[in-house]
Amino acid sequence: MSSDPWGRVDETGTVYVRTAEGEKVVGSWQAGSPEEALAYFERKYEGLVVEIGLLERRVKTTDLSAKDAMTAIDHLRQQVDEHHAVGDLEALGKRLDTLVETVDKRREERKAQKAKQHEEARKSKESLVAEAEELAQSEQWRAAGERLRSLVDTWKGLPRLDRKSDDELWHRFSHARSAFSKRRKAHFAALDAQREEARKTKEKLVAEAEALSGSTDWGGTAAQYRELMAQWKAAGRAQREAEEDLWNRFRGAQDIFFAARSGVFAERDAEQAENLKLKEELAAEAEKLLPVTDLKAARAAFRSVNERWEAIGHVPRDARPKVEGRLHAVERALQEAEEKEWRRTNPEARARAEGLTGQLQAAVDKLHEQIDAARAAGNSAKAEKLAKELEGRRALLDQALKGLEEFGG
Repeated sequence: MSSDPWGRVDETGTVYVRTAEGEKVVGSWQAGSPEEALAYFERKYEGLVVEIGLLERRVKTTDLSAKDAMTAIDHLRQQVDEHHAVGDLEALGKRLDTLVETVDKRREERKAQKAKQHEEARKSKESLVAEAEELAQSEQWRAAGERLRSLVDTWKGLPRLDRKSDDELWHRFSHARSAFSKRRKAHFAALDAQREEARKTKEKLVAEAEALSGSTDWGGTAAQYRELMAQWKAAGRAQREAEEDLWNRFRGAQDIFFAARSGVFAERDAEQAENLKLKEELAAEAEKLLPVTDLKAARAAFRSVNERWEAIGHVPRDARPKVEGRLHAVERALQEAEEKEWRRTNPEARARAEGLTGQLQAAVDKLHEQIDAARAAGNSAKAEKLAKELEGRRALLDQALKGLEEFGG
């Protein structure tokens, strides 16, 4: 008979293992010595130790599922319970019990982690849905469209929820995207219609602009072009290709007209600048007639200046008041000289002036006599009153005498 601390072999070749409940038959050995029998079953024990060690490491260091771990534990426990090995089977059982606790703990941890991930995924998807519903009302078509596409990619990267919750959130998310797409489609359809209407309007404006390009009614046509430009701006934009082509034609028609006008205006400006120079020379010639000493000669010379002035033509508008003012000043001086000469040589006017002077002189003489009589009578109040009246008549007489002097008398 052979034995060790955990097992023995009896005379019949039966192999036993010692346990807390007593000896348990491991098996029968007839092929060799008792020592070989114990060594064989001890190796089987060592094999169980290795397998349990490997399973412990897998549970601790890999993502082995709880189900697969429990299947492996049950398989090893069955081998331990069947007592087909010699060794500390109770210790192996305890290690398997501990491993079960570890697997249970890992299962709960994974369950909690999964619940946490589920809750985070739910919140993330609810956040995506809320943002998508907000974007569905946006009119930032490009930015909102790009963001919605980005949200779809984010959604695909999130774990699924329970079927009901996931379907409900996806329905809201999908509805928001559809609502945005529908609004965007309607917006661009309306925009296309507006652009088509703008194209038709601008084609008419281009036709009008091109028809006006050869006009020589510079002021009226320029005003018409301003009105066409106002209508162009109010019409809105056409499709990009049509807008560019129409604008080039519209602008080209204006350029033809305004280039022609600029050429004419440049020629006119040069002519008017030369006219101004000539009129300034005539104004200087007229100014030499002042002061008037020989009215007849001055009048003839001014008439000659005026005839040449009228023949010259227009001058620049901003220079016109000054140069015309110089000629008008000479003309007014001649008119004043003529009026003075007329008054001096008019017989009727002279007679009226002499008659008025005589009347005033008689009145002054009479007032002198009345003042002397009043003073002689001692009526000083009357004399003072008559003296004041005399003062007024003398003033009128002085004016009349000055007027008479203009007639040389």
